[in-house]
Amino acid sequence: MNAVSYSLAELAERFQLTPHGNGEQRINGVGTLAGAGASQLTFLSNGKYEAQLAETCAGIVVLREENLAACPSAALIANDPYVAYAKIAALFERLPLAPPGIHVSSVVADSAQVSQSASIGPCCVIEDGAVIEDGAVLGPHCIIGNNCVVGAQSRLVARVTLVTRVTLGKRVLVHPGAVIGSDGFGLAFDHEASSHGGWIKLPQLGGVRIGDDCEIGANTTIDRGTLDDTVLEEDVRLDNQIQIAHNVHVGAHTAMAGCAAVAGSAKIGRYCMIGGNAGVLGHLELTDRVTITAKSLVTSSIREPGEYSSGVPLQPNRSWRKNAARFKHLDEYARRLSALEKDKTHE
Repeated sequence: MNAVSYSLAELAERFQLTPHGNGEQRINGVGTLAGAGASQLTFLSNGKYEAQLAETCAGIVVLREENLAACPSAALIANDPYVAYAKIAALFERLPLAPPGIHVSSVVADSAQVSQSASIGPCCVIEDGAVIEDGAVLGPHCIIGNNCVVGAQSRLVARVTLVTRVTLGKRVLVHPGAVIGSDGFGLAFDHEASSHGGWIKLPQLGGVRIGDDCEIGANTTIDRGTLDDTVLEEDVRLDNQIQIAHNVHVGAHTAMAGCAAVAGSAKIGRYCMIGGNAGVLGHLELTDRVTITAKSLVTSSIREPGEYSSGVPLQPNRSWRKNAARFKHLDEYARRLSALEKDKTHE
């Protein structure tokens, strides 16, 4: 059981929510609507779960005012219960302590600058010209390459690699296995290299700049720029296993779900949302407040805010095979239909 507890009245005042019920009702943790106990807080934000509200045993429920009549527990009324729950739940997150100092197994170059208040965990490597600012935390086996900067209060959980010329802003969170600042996929085909030609690698001379309060998911990769930097503005949130190619620019407050990929020199606007496994082709631009649904492929620039989708929905295999065969004849069908419509207008 968590030693810290909060009353309904305390939470209402702290997060500017409207309380309903016994102000002395206390909680010491959080749980699901169906599974929370009398000493836990839960929330209702999705109408699909309204049926569970009447049966909940939670001590406090965060919900909208229109759901209050069906709630058997004390409640906190919020315009957005999900956001309110996220803020309250953070009170119960207990991260491991990261004592300041450099672990004896880590290797730090003489020219690197490491703040005395930073915490450098076991087996880290900090190379020439790197800067680790106040309160930054490097977990085990992190590698900070030449001329990289880890901003104040940033946290690299474990096995994070900053290759070269990477600058992280303040309070950036990077999850295990992420690689930032690796070579972009820049190649030129030299037809005269041999009898059959061959690829020449373009030097990647830029870096990566990541703004304050960003989050980079596990095993996500962000390539450094060819000439200019790859840029993530402030409060960009990337899920796990995302690919951001060289010279991409991602606007502030944009979020991308797992396995999304953005090709080189694409520009993503502010407040955009990119669904899981979606792709954006290179050199395209997405304006602000664009939503791309899961598994969609963006093949042209988007100039108007809104929600966009592509792809074929799942269907029984037999139907899909028939439709796939028909798709090959789609242009023929369209021409025949157009001809029939012209004949009809001339009748």
